[in-house]
Amino acid sequence: MKARLRIAAAATAALALALSVPAAAQDAPKGYAFTPVLHSVSYAGVWRGQAQLTLDQFLVKAKELGFTHVEVMGKRPHLSPLDYDAAARAKLKARLQELGLKIVCLAGYPDFTASADKMGIPSAEMGAVYVGELARLAKDLDIPYIRVFTGYERDGMPFDTQWAIVVQGLKLSAKKAAEYGVTLAVQNHHDIAIHPDATRWLIQEVNEPNVKAAFDAWAPALLGINGQDLAAAVKKMGPLVAYTTVADYVIHPRARYSAQLTNYLRQDAVVRAVPFGEGFIDYKAFFDAMKAIGYRGYVAYEMCEVLDGGGSIENLDATARKFLERFREMSR
Repeated sequence: MKARLRIAAAATAALALALSVPAAAQDAPKGYAFTPVLHSVSYAGVWRGQAQLTLDQFLVKAKELGFTHVEVMGKRPHLSPLDYDAAARAKLKARLQELGLKIVCLAGYPDFTASADKMGIPSAEMGAVYVGELARLAKDLDIPYIRVFTGYERDGMPFDTQWAIVVQGLKLSAKKAAEYGVTLAVQNHHDIAIHPDATRWLIQEVNEPNVKAAFDAWAPALLGINGQDLAAAVKKMGPLVAYTTVADYVIHPRARYSAQLTNYLRQDAVVRAVPFGEGFIDYKAFFDAMKAIGYRGYVAYEMCEVLDGGGSIENLDATARKFLERFREMSR
């Protein structure tokens, strides 16, 4: 009897203690956290039929759509270092505070192999100067990340020569960015190091503490790395992943008519953008893997191709809202 009374008393005490703890503390914390971000390229007028907003118009739009974090292009028509001196940066910083928005990533557009076939052109240094100016801009606006590319592969040059130029450019850029406390996130979109294994190898070869991966699902999926293979690639990248951008696409087959054969000859397919969750990329597998590696960071959304439904403001807005809705479901 005494033993039962002691057990009952202990249970009562445990219950009282549990009730005294805030509900949030009682729940086991998630090992991951995803913060949605809207990329300004979605409203930059880059693609056929796409509406173009100024930077301030984009910021107002992002707030209107329900975003609190944004990524902004580090070039015209949005946030080019050419257009933002100290006074303009201070004005923009005040505007961001007024709107309750934070720029978390400055999208850089270096191509470290540009003119690499011309021995007198310092391609890596030129790219690093541009990234360095972006880093100065990022520091002034409290932006933690700069997204960078690697390089397009040029014909007529040894692959390893081009790879070495990319490594040099990233190392130079990283050292300059480090002066301003900024992290570079290498996006797997350009030709050099496009495969997940190559992306991982490149970042490890650069071997700078502020160079991480902006690892996206889009390029691997187009290479046939989808579903569980895509999940495995995420897990292999592991702690190198510091940023990711999502967009969804469909593939339209193409063919050319041959009168000599009275038939159609298959051509490379064209890719078109559709709302998030409606394309061929297995984002459930991708996000499940991101949860498994304990990713805690930003997930940017971009409408960066000719979009299903057209490029009007109304369609862009509706598509961005769909992203937020489906993102919340997938990120639970």
